[in-house]
Amino acid sequence: QVQLVESGGKAVEPGSSLRLSCTAAGFQIEGLAITWFRELPGGQRETLTCIHGRSDTGPWRDSVRDRFRVSRDAVMNSVYLQLNNLEPGDTAVYHCATDWNGRCSPLSQSRYHTEGQGTQVTVSA
Repeated sequence: QVQLVESGGKAVEPGSSLRLSCTAAGFQIEGLAITWFRELPGGQRETLTCIHGRSDTGPWRDSVRDRFRVSRDAVMNSVYLQLNNLEPGDTAVYHCATDWNGRCSPLSQSRYHTEGQGTQVTVSA
């Protein structure tokens, strides 16, 4: 079965850091552009970043550019999202996704061909 599985989310205090994982099952993630987006408590989706299939870089949402980092590990067949200096506004379900090509879609896109079920991040004092 082809799927993306996220993990690493939990409840933390403001200022904390977390590393979220996105692991591919049933296919190789190498060469694919992988996107991270989040669903806010009200249901709104925000695309945060994307890592190109043959690069370690990609576009970033301005509001998280200076606090979050993305990386890829081909051996682990995973992409990671490092969340630093978390704020209550970062509370959301975090998802990874792919459109099965090597180039990132515009950040304005919010729906993807294959999306993981997500991992909950809650930031509160």
